[in-house]
Amino acid sequence: MFNDIGALELVTIVVLAILVFGPDKLPKVIQDVTGVIRKIRAFSDSAKQDIRSELGPEFKDFEFEDLNPKTFIRKQLSENEDLKEIRSTFDLRKELNDVTDAVNSREPAAPAAAGTSAAPAATGPDLLKKPAAPAAEQRTPYDADAT
Repeated sequence: MFNDIGALELVTIVVLAILVFGPDKLPKVIQDVTGVIRKIRAFSDSAKQDIRSELGPEFKDFEFEDLNPKTFIRKQLSENEDLKEIRSTFDLRKELNDVTDAVNSREPAAPAAAGTSAAPAATGPDLLKKPAAPAAEQRTPYDADAT
C-alpha cells in the first residue's frame, strides 16, 4: 500500500504527527487511524464477497485486480498465441548486432539459429553507403548571401 514511502518521508510524518497531536494524544490518534483502516478493509472485503456471490458460479475465478487496465492488457498480451509466436521468431540480440555492424560498416553476421530465415534482399538503394558526389554540372551553386 505504501511501497513508495521512503525512510525520510516516514520520519517527516512522525515528526509532524508529534508536533500536531503532541506526545500525549499521539497513541490514541494512531489507534483511531488503524481502527478506521481495519473497518475500511473489512467493508471492502465484504463488498467483494457480496459481488462475487451475486455474480454466481460462472464468475468464481473473477479477480478485481483484472479490472486494472495495466493488469488486463498484460494478461491479454501474455495469453495471445500469435504474439508468443512473434516473440519467439524475433531475435532482438541478432537485430541489434546487425544494426551495430551496419553502423560500423561491417558485413552482417550469419543467422545464429538454423530455424530463423534471413530477411529478403532489399530492392531499393543501399541507405548505409555514402552517396557518390554529384558531377560538377549537377551541383547547385553555392549562394553565400542565402545562408
